Amino acid sequence: MDAVSKVYGKGRGAVAALREVTVRLPGGGFTAVMGPSGSGKSTFLHCAAGLDRPTAGTVRLGGTDLSGLSETKLTELRRERAGFVFQSFNLISSLTVEQNVTLPLRLAGRRADAGKLAALIRRVGLQERTGHRPGQLSGGQQQRVAVARALVSEPDVVFADEPTGALDTMTAREVLTLLRQTVDELGQTIVMVTHDPVAASYADEVLFLADGRVADTMSGPTAAKVADRMIRLGAWNR
Repeated sequence: MDAVSKVYGKGRGAVAALREVTVRLPGGGFTAVMGPSGSGKSTFLHCAAGLDRPTAGTVRLGGTDLSGLSETKLTELRRERAGFVFQSFNLISSLTVEQNVTLPLRLAGRRADAGKLAALIRRVGLQERTGHRPGQLSGGQQQRVAVARALVSEPDVVFADEPTGALDTMTAREVLTLLRQTVDELGQTIVMVTHDPVAASYADEVLFLADGRVADTMSGPTAAKVADRMIRLGAWNR
């Protein structure tokens, strides 16, 4: 992201969600994005993922400048080169686990490689649940389906928006461990927005936002260090 700004509204009612944000998110790394409420976390993720267009500045995914793409090309890019994991799972209730996982491939007109699909489903621990529907799964299992769906197209980057926000502590740790393993074992790039210092501690680096700007970064985070930084950020941002 290079000098990315995002303003909602016009005139006196305009709100600047991002203010000239310049940052490079490393490939093969796990980056957590944190900040006080209203700091611009969700807008940051939406602009980085091509879900929203910045008001100014440029966003590149690999060597592709997203600002020059049509809506159709942006949709194709998100489908083929980006994976998404959301707090609310966003599974289709009428589809089985396997059908939900392979949905991005079907939308792209591609067939799943049977061997790769089986390995992916084993990786998320759902090999005994492939024929189940979301309503027959626990919250943690549903999020594992969502993670597998995000990974099935072998994307350049997975964007995760509060992926553990709807889960209990134990289940959240299982999902975070799964995300960590995809980085360590598969070289997957993950960008995760979270409000939870424990979740952020699973990342390689934490990017702190405040008032739409990058306020700080932290490498090798621990939950205690992240919590302390968030407390100070919150006081500074009031």
